[in-house]
Amino acid sequence: MPRTPRLTAATALALVMAAPFALPLAAQDASVTLAADTAGTPDERAATILAQMTQDEKLTLMMGYFGESFEPGNYIRHPEARPGSAGYVPGIPRLGIPGQWQTDAGIGVAMQGGAEVKHPRTALPSGLATAATWDRALAFAGGAMIGREARADGFNVMLAGGVNLLRDPRNGRNFEYAGEDPLLAGIMVGAQVAGIQSNHIIATSKHFAVNDQETDRSNGNSVIDEATMRMSDLLAFQLAHEAGNPGSVMCAYNRVNGPHACEAPFLLTQVLREEWGFPGFVMSDWGAVHSTAPSINAGLDQESGFGLQRDGWLGAERLRVALVAGEITQGQIDTAVHRILRTLFAYGLVEHPASASQAIDFAANRAVSQADAEAGIVLLKNERNLLPLAATARRIVVIGGHADAGVLSGGGSSQVYPEGGNAVPGLEPTSWPGPVVYYPSSPLAELRALLPEAEITYLDGRDHEAAAAAANTADLAIVFANQWASESIDVPAHVEDDTLVESVAMNQRNTVVVLQTGGPVLMPWADRVAAIVQAWYPGSMGGAAIARVLTGAVNPSGHLPATFPRSLDQLPNPSDPQAGDVVYGEGATVGYKWFDARGLEPLFPFGHGLSFTEFRYGGLSVSRAGEGLVATFTVTNTGQRAGADAAQVYISAEGWEAPQRLAAFAKVMLQPGETRQLSVAVDPRLLAVWDVANPGWRRAAGTYRVTVAHDSRHPAASVEVTLPASHLSPQWRPQ
Repeated sequence: MPRTPRLTAATALALVMAAPFALPLAAQDASVTLAADTAGTPDERAATILAQMTQDEKLTLMMGYFGESFEPGNYIRHPEARPGSAGYVPGIPRLGIPGQWQTDAGIGVAMQGGAEVKHPRTALPSGLATAATWDRALAFAGGAMIGREARADGFNVMLAGGVNLLRDPRNGRNFEYAGEDPLLAGIMVGAQVAGIQSNHIIATSKHFAVNDQETDRSNGNSVIDEATMRMSDLLAFQLAHEAGNPGSVMCAYNRVNGPHACEAPFLLTQVLREEWGFPGFVMSDWGAVHSTAPSINAGLDQESGFGLQRDGWLGAERLRVALVAGEITQGQIDTAVHRILRTLFAYGLVEHPASASQAIDFAANRAVSQADAEAGIVLLKNERNLLPLAATARRIVVIGGHADAGVLSGGGSSQVYPEGGNAVPGLEPTSWPGPVVYYPSSPLAELRALLPEAEITYLDGRDHEAAAAAANTADLAIVFANQWASESIDVPAHVEDDTLVESVAMNQRNTVVVLQTGGPVLMPWADRVAAIVQAWYPGSMGGAAIARVLTGAVNPSGHLPATFPRSLDQLPNPSDPQAGDVVYGEGATVGYKWFDARGLEPLFPFGHGLSFTEFRYGGLSVSRAGEGLVATFTVTNTGQRAGADAAQVYISAEGWEAPQRLAAFAKVMLQPGETRQLSVAVDPRLLAVWDVANPGWRRAAGTYRVTVAHDSRHPAASVEVTLPASHLSPQWRPQ
């Protein structure tokens, strides 16, 4: 959510007083059928209730309010909103329709407003960290966990399901999303959405669409041709919808090829409704609406965050004016309300009302977060097998990153506040888009607990000479290098203090760098350190997760969901993010596809991740399965430790946007010497290109190479398969 210009008190009060409120239950007529007493499908139940609604009641469901007030009172809080919440849509008590209590989310239950409403909740690792697990089950478990906490706080809508692709490592919200590849992002976010909604909560896929930078996000125009948009950003959303079936879609702030996303018929009607068959409702991002009739005509159903933005474009009075003027029809009003009602029925919000003040099992939830963090940490480099920390490392110095106090989190509306409070208070910015928050899970304390025989000292890293001297006299140095990122800003593509890392590395050959970043960063010191561990933003139990990986209590199994460039000039757009037209000339050639197509050598490739054991692939075979393929192969743990691996299957063909595409993946846990056979399905859309002239997925006849690989740059085995030409309609989806 944004921070927008201040409303005057008089204007705010007038707008609130003009808003329609539902009649109390006592005023209902005896002949009225309550929502809980309706029967049939969600659509049939919605039709029954819709037929009994007054016009005021219908318009009530199309306008959401901001959920919290801010000092000195420049934003309005609806009195029935949950304290600290993102939004509230009044229900219709006369008909038994519950309100929609909405919470910011993605990492956990995020609270807005003053300290008195920022209740401590469990934070998952960042979305990129969860994507780095390549584990659908962990993504589902994390979603189910934050959904449980949301219900305990009385929320029934979570604004979670961020699917925007990582096109630029400087995007300040990359940490909320799931990387650069549409298959990985779609599947992992879809699994999290399904987990959230297992709690009778509506989840929200966002930000639809091509909202891939924060600079000028409210007016910037994402320029991208249709075919490549279909094969990149839109495909990620499509796969997430098929995997998770979200109840709501949040249209984005930005423009897409001209119109704002919330008034784009191509996105909201043609693609979302007519082609994908989405039956739920479209809500706006907070302040992303810029019109009444154009937004309704495009397919917007609900405006969010009145009281935060200046204009209530879908407020009752504006809708009535547009209706009288013939700019919109009654049928469009009824359709929007029907979509909202059927979604409330479909996801159980009527039969399973959310109520606040339920007990939360924080111990169990912390375990979920820690498991996610441990599986998402990526071992990027490990010269001389420096890790796991050996018993011979008696004198260890830990330097920087506030590792004595806690672990870093990303800022903005997704900020979850921790048990025990902010471990490092007072860092700038202390207000929006901050505050900067560290979760009180200290890597230093956890390392000392796991290595009681070692002498472990800590320096904050501010004095580079002192840090270098301490490193020089130790057996091993661990430097924590951080990059804080947040909603509403884009960030430099490097950690806060590269020179600290270089100073330590020049004085200690056994230097380990632990990265806590919002996404890929440049590492000018990478060749001079022995080991690099990407911890992302590791969540509530991040300190324990990092320490357990460093010491070998956990064998790292994370794999990169995004390419790490060597320099900015390797990117499609090397210059800093700009306002105005953002031309994505690379189209669908995102991330590793760009590097492959241009013959560029990344610092660390997409899919990369080391382990304390070794894995071997073999026995690759490919068979036809309908319009798609099934790849079968074996994975063997050839090392001495149990460990998990993310097996990746890539497809290559002539005439594509890039030499190869990720086509399937599977996470597998193996004991030493164990072999397991895996079979993974390849979606036929990943064998095709989007045909604009004859809309749909067109596969050319020819030879296709199928490769099982350790990452996008290290193939293990390949086979070829000959396929006939085919064409799938825009409405095609897996059965």
